[in-house]
Amino acid sequence: MKEKSEILVKFGSTVRNLRIQKGLSQEQLAHLSDVHRTYIGMIERAEKNVTLTSIQKIASGLGVSIIDLLEDDRRTN
Repeated sequence: MKEKSEILVKFGSTVRNLRIQKGLSQEQLAHLSDVHRTYIGMIERAEKNVTLTSIQKIASGLGVSIIDLLEDDRRTN
């Protein structure tokens, strides 16, 4: 089994933490972000190499800046 990239794991964790903090389900975040509902889960599990366009959509859906999603995950734990 291929090892998951550390940056994808950290990004997925940040998305998950922010989503939970905002009280959103994966499906709700997907709707707000205009992405498929399974895509959010795949990102959170570090199964997808997310694009810049998707990062922007997710940031918008969460109501945060792109920088908030890319910062070290210590801020969201």
